[in-house]
Amino acid sequence: MGLKHFFTLICILNFHLLHTFADNSTNTSTLETYIIHVDVNLGFFARFIDLESWYTSFLPTSISDGRKRIVYSYRNVFKGFAARLSADEVKAMESSPGFISAEPERKLDMHTTHSPNFLGLNQNMGFWQGSNYGKGVIIGVLDTGIFPSHPSFSDEGMPPPPAKWKGKCEFNPTVCNNKLIGARYLNFFDGSPLDDGGHGTHTASTAAGSFVASANVFGNANGTASGIAPLAHLAIYKVCSFICFESNILAAMDAAIEDGVDILSISLGGDSRHFYLDSIAVGAFSAMKKGILVSCSAGNDGPFNFSTSNEAPWILTVGASTIDRKIRAIALLGNNISVDGETLFQPSDFPSTLLPLVYAGSLNTSDPDIKYCTRASLNKINLRGMIVVCELGVVAWVSKGVAVKNAGGAAMILVNPRLYANMTSSDAHVLPATHVGYADGLKIKTYINSTATPMATILFKGTIIGDERAPVVADFSSRGPNSASPGILKPDIIGPGVNILAAWPISVENKTNTNATFNIISGTSMSCPHLSGVAALLKSAHPDWSPAAIKSAIMTTADVVNLAQNPIEDERFVPASLFATGSGHVNPSRANDPGLIYDLKSEDYFPYLCGLNYTNLQVSIIVQKIVDCSVEARIPEAQLNYPSFAITFGHLQPITQTYTRTVKNVGEPVSSYVVEIVPPPGISVLVEPTTLDFSEANPILQYQVTFTRLDSTTNNAGYIEGYLKWNSGAKYSVRTPIAVILR
Repeated sequence: MGLKHFFTLICILNFHLLHTFADNSTNTSTLETYIIHVDVNLGFFARFIDLESWYTSFLPTSISDGRKRIVYSYRNVFKGFAARLSADEVKAMESSPGFISAEPERKLDMHTTHSPNFLGLNQNMGFWQGSNYGKGVIIGVLDTGIFPSHPSFSDEGMPPPPAKWKGKCEFNPTVCNNKLIGARYLNFFDGSPLDDGGHGTHTASTAAGSFVASANVFGNANGTASGIAPLAHLAIYKVCSFICFESNILAAMDAAIEDGVDILSISLGGDSRHFYLDSIAVGAFSAMKKGILVSCSAGNDGPFNFSTSNEAPWILTVGASTIDRKIRAIALLGNNISVDGETLFQPSDFPSTLLPLVYAGSLNTSDPDIKYCTRASLNKINLRGMIVVCELGVVAWVSKGVAVKNAGGAAMILVNPRLYANMTSSDAHVLPATHVGYADGLKIKTYINSTATPMATILFKGTIIGDERAPVVADFSSRGPNSASPGILKPDIIGPGVNILAAWPISVENKTNTNATFNIISGTSMSCPHLSGVAALLKSAHPDWSPAAIKSAIMTTADVVNLAQNPIEDERFVPASLFATGSGHVNPSRANDPGLIYDLKSEDYFPYLCGLNYTNLQVSIIVQKIVDCSVEARIPEAQLNYPSFAITFGHLQPITQTYTRTVKNVGEPVSSYVVEIVPPPGISVLVEPTTLDFSEANPILQYQVTFTRLDSTTNNAGYIEGYLKWNSGAKYSVRTPIAVILR
C-alpha cells in the first residue's frame, strides 16, 4: 500500500542498473555481482596476511587486478566476499581450495503520533518510563538513509552513546549527535547516508525518534510524534536508493555487528528461499550469535498464503495491522446513503452540494484500463465538475487523482477490489478524494446504475480516534505458512503498519519554513520498526535477555482480541488466521513481565537445520562453523524450542506427533503454572505435566505435547488452529498458538 507500490515500481524500472566496479580484463556488460562463501575452517587462510588477500586469491589469474573486482569483504556475517564476475570466472573459482558457493546477488524490495499510545505507551508512566524509553540501546536501521536535520533526530536530553560503540558518521560535514550516533552508506549510487526517498527517515523515526510536538500532515493526526524507544540511539546504514542490492545489505549487517548495535531493524526482503541462500537469514544468524535481535518486515504480498519473507526462526518476523485512528472522508450519495472512507488531504472549502457522479469504467467500455483512471485512458475525456469513481490497480493511487484532475474532475472516490476488502488508506491525494472498501464500492456503483443522474459529495471529517475493530490485519501483510520451514509459524507477531505518521525528509504540503515534516504511509516496513523499538525497550529493561528471550516475551504476551474484545480480524472483517497474526498483536507492557520465556542459544539451531535435510556445507554457511549432521542430533522443525507450534498432518506424517518445550521462569521465583488447552478441531492435544512448579533452585522446566489427528479430520485439508496457555493466578498467562496444516 502507499509507498509500497512506489518502491516496487522503482525497483522494477531500475533492474538494469549495475555497480561500476571492474577492470578492463572482461567486458563489463558480462559481469554481475556474486556473493561468494568460503570456508575459513580448512586452514588455507593462514597462508595469507589478511582476509582481503585470501579473498583475492580465489579470483581467477586471468583477472589483472582482483581487488578492483571485489565489492565487499565480509568479516562478521560470514567469511566471504562480493565480487563483480562473469559466469565463466565463477566457474573457474569453484576448484579453489576453501571455495563453498557463489550466487548472483538479488535485488530486494523495501517492504507516529498515535501508535505509541495505541500500544499502551504513555509518557512518564508505566512500561515506557520503567524501561527508560530505551535508554542506552543502539538500534541499527538498514534502509534508504536518513534526513539528519529533522527534529525527530534531535539529541536533546540524550546521553552519549555506550562505550562499546565503534561506528562511524559519514555525513560531510559531520551532523551526527547523541541520538544519531552513526550513519554510513553501503550503496555505490550515493556518496552520503542522506535519505533520497523518505522510507529510511520514516522507519528510523518510528523505531527511535525523539519527541516532536505538533506533528501532523495537512493538520491531521495532530499530536506529539515519538518513536517507540525515544531515548534509544540510532545507527543508520544506507543500503538502498532506488534498489536494495543484497551485497550492500550484507555489508551493512557486517558493519553493524562490528559497530556494536543491539537491535537491527530491516524493513526489506525478497522471496522465500532456503536459509543458506537467504543473505538476510545468514547475516541475522551471525548477529544473533553476538546477542543482536534482528527484526524484519514480513513482506507486503498479502493476503495470499505462503507469501512471507524473512522466515528464519532466529528473526523476529513482523506483519502489519491498523491502529484505531482514521482520517475520515465520507462519500454522501444522492440517495442519502453515506459511505465511510479515508484520505489525508482534507480541504476545508469543498462544497457540500451534490456534484455529478460517474464511474470511470462506463466512460469507454472498449478500454479495459479506463476503470483504473490511468492518465492515457482519461487523456481525452472531459470530466469537468464531476466526482469520478476509480478502481484500484494498474497505476499508483495518487496518480489516478492526477489523471482525474487533469481531465477536469472535481473529486475522486477510490474503490477496492474484492481482494483488499475493507482496508482503506489515508494518502496525500492531489484533489479532494476518499478511499472506500470493496463492499462500499459496490454500493456506490449500484447507486450509479440505479439512476440517470447520479450525484454525490465528499464530507471531510478529519481525525477520528476510537475504531473498536482495531487492530485489523492489513490486506497487504504477508501470510504464512512458512515456505522455507513449514514447522515454524510465521509471521511471529503483528504491529502497527497502516497509516503511520512519522518523519519525512520533505514537506508533502509544500511547506518551506520548517524541518518538522511528516508523512503518513503504510506497509510492513512501518510495523517492523515498531517492533524494533519494543525490542529496544525490553533490552533496556532486561539487558541480560537473549534475542530469543526477547522474541519469546513479545510473542507469548501478544493480544489476540481487538479493542471491542472480539477476535482480531483480517481485511474481510472475519477472524484472522494464525498465518496472518502469528502469535497476535504486540503488547509491550505485558512483554516486559512475561512470566515464562522460551530461550534458544545459537547451537540449539544446529539439529534443527540438520533436520531440514540441509547438507553439512549448507548448515555451515549459516552457522559459520563445521557441523556434521551425521553426528549432530536431527530434530523435526516443531521440536525447536519456539514459542509457537506449526504442525503438519498428511500422508507423509504420523497421526501422532510428540514435541517438548523448555521454559525458564523470569517471573516470581516461587510460582506454579497450570496448563489450559484449546485444541484445534479434530486434533487431540495432550500436555504432560499439566502443572509446572518453579522454585529459586529450579527455574527451568520442560513439558511435552502430544498431537494426534482424530478420525474426524482424516478426509479434510486446510488449516485449523488452537492454543495452549500456562496460567499462574491472575498475573501471568503465557500463550502458545498452535497452527495445524491438514493435507
